[in-house]
Amino acid sequence: MYSQMTLTGEIRPRFESRHGYQSPLDSAVSGASFVSQRTRLNFGYKADKFLLGTSIQDVRIWGNVPQLIGADTIGQTFMHEAWGQYWFTPKFSLKAGRQELNYDDQRLLGGVNWKQQARVHDVAVFMYEDTASKFKVHIGAAFNQNGEANTLKKYSVKGNYKEMQYLWINKKISSLSASLIVINNGVQSPITDNKSRFSQTAGTYLEYNKDALFANGRFYYQTSKLYDKTNTSAYMFGVDVNYTLMKKITLGLGIEQMTGQSQTDTTKAYTDVNHAFNPLYGTAHKFNGYMDYYNAGNGHSNVGLTDIYFKAKYKAEKWYVGFDFHQFMAAAKVLDSKATATSGNITAMDSNLGMEIDLELGYNFSKQFSIVAGYSHYLLTQTTSTLKGVTDYKGDSYTGNTANWSYLMLVFKPNFMK
Repeated sequence: MYSQMTLTGEIRPRFESRHGYQSPLDSAVSGASFVSQRTRLNFGYKADKFLLGTSIQDVRIWGNVPQLIGADTIGQTFMHEAWGQYWFTPKFSLKAGRQELNYDDQRLLGGVNWKQQARVHDVAVFMYEDTASKFKVHIGAAFNQNGEANTLKKYSVKGNYKEMQYLWINKKISSLSASLIVINNGVQSPITDNKSRFSQTAGTYLEYNKDALFANGRFYYQTSKLYDKTNTSAYMFGVDVNYTLMKKITLGLGIEQMTGQSQTDTTKAYTDVNHAFNPLYGTAHKFNGYMDYYNAGNGHSNVGLTDIYFKAKYKAEKWYVGFDFHQFMAAAKVLDSKATATSGNITAMDSNLGMEIDLELGYNFSKQFSIVAGYSHYLLTQTTSTLKGVTDYKGDSYTGNTANWSYLMLVFKPNFMK
């Protein structure tokens, strides 16, 4: 019998200057600058067969509350995580409560650490983990409601599922890791209070890591009945290949595609099926460029995305510098409404959605303090602005050909038990 406690913290202020972040700027408006801050206090307790984790979090913008806080000031502090885990046997355990879900490369289920508030789930997870055979099985289930009630009510929390179940299986053999995941995602039916509309996403993630080579691939297929009872048939795939030189320089190439809904195919056989893939609850900022033009919470008319990218990173003992280049294209056809109106024939726009360059520099002064700075530049196209619904005063759906975003983040991570 033994027990162990941990107490750590995080204070993370971040300055951002946004000029076309997430969407092109209309010519009539200006960009914005602000400082956001995440503050966390994490407590852990470990005993025989038992583990507990809690995290209290405060997220705010500098200056959004008065210097003298009154009794009517709305609080911004909340419980980020609060979970307990118990081992029934050395291999089988149950983890239940408010917790982050991070699986594989976090494409479908991830904690979104870049976001100051991050993402958590209220979920129970049954875990089988055999370290000797390197085999894992997780089964999770969640059921959400607005609050306690004696009568049936619709679930109305924005952005949340009403219920969700998932199965994750992972096996490691030498340098290869293979995962299978199935997610049954249920959102509140807009018609019937006691029913959910379900989508099913299933696929695999493969990872190879040996010596200087690191490669991974993923494929997921999605099917569902949507709100209007339209069938869904969509998929996404991605491949990354990375090679490290002299243990410090890493070069990578990759491609990712998510299917989308064509705006030019008006046949009933096509429009009766939804072809737009939904990446669910993944760590979107990690993929498709740091300017977050194409993540799940920032739509672009459901036309899907093809992202071809090159990445380079130099990592020294205390600092690193990274460079990413992305070429974006619409995966499905985008309607050119002006050309269609002029000619009378359905016409598609150029599928090119532009290019993005991301630069990032990080320096670790110690285990408790680091600095991260970055600059991103987006070369827009007319198709980008059209999909984002941004028009300037001329009404030509084109607001200029550049957008940029910069940030400076300080990260303090004290360990109060050392």
